Amino acid sequence: MPMHSQDDIHYALATTRVLHEPDHRIDTFGETRFEFQLLSELMDSTGEVRIRTGEVEAQRPRILRPEAYREIELEGFNPSARARFDKMVEKFRAEGKDLAFLQYGFQFRRGQVHEEIIHDTIEAVRERVLEELRRTGNPARAVIEGVDDAWEISLLKFSFEMILRSHEINAFDFRRRGLI
Repeated sequence: MPMHSQDDIHYALATTRVLHEPDHRIDTFGETRFEFQLLSELMDSTGEVRIRTGEVEAQRPRILRPEAYREIELEGFNPSARARFDKMVEKFRAEGKDLAFLQYGFQFRRGQVHEEIIHDTIEAVRERVLEELRRTGNPARAVIEGVDDAWEISLLKFSFEMILRSHEINAFDFRRRGLI
C-alpha cells in the first residue's frame, strides 16, 4: 500500500461509502469471502470513473483469552506498568468480567483486483453498477464508493465495518457453544 498522509487517510475514511453490503456477515467457524466493486472518480480527470473488482477474504475469528494478555508488550511504559497491568486483568477476572475477545484477520488478494475505466459521471456509473447487482442478486458482493488514490483505505474501511457488524453474531455463536 502506498504511503498516504494523515489528511489523505482521514479524507478517504470520511468520504468512503458502502453503497451495498453483502447479505451475510463474517462466518464464525470458517473463512468468508466477499466480492467488491470499488467505484472512484479519477483525481485528475472529469467524467472518468475507475471500477476495481476483487475479493476480500475474512479469516475465521479467533478467541483471544486473558492468558494472551501476558504476551502484550508494554513498550515505553515504566517498569512497574507490567505489574499494574497484570493486577488490572486479575481484578477484572475477580469481578467475573469476560476478558476474552475476538480477533479478526483479513487477506487482501491484490492479484485478483481488476480495473476498468468508464467514461461517464460517478452518478451514472453508480446507478448502473447497483442496477446490475439488483439483477444478478450476488449475495457476497459489496459496492463501495471511495477515493481513487487511497482506494485501499476505502477497502479497509469496508472490512472494518464488516467486523463491527459481525462481532455480535460471532460472539453469540461462540457463547452458544461454550467457547467464551
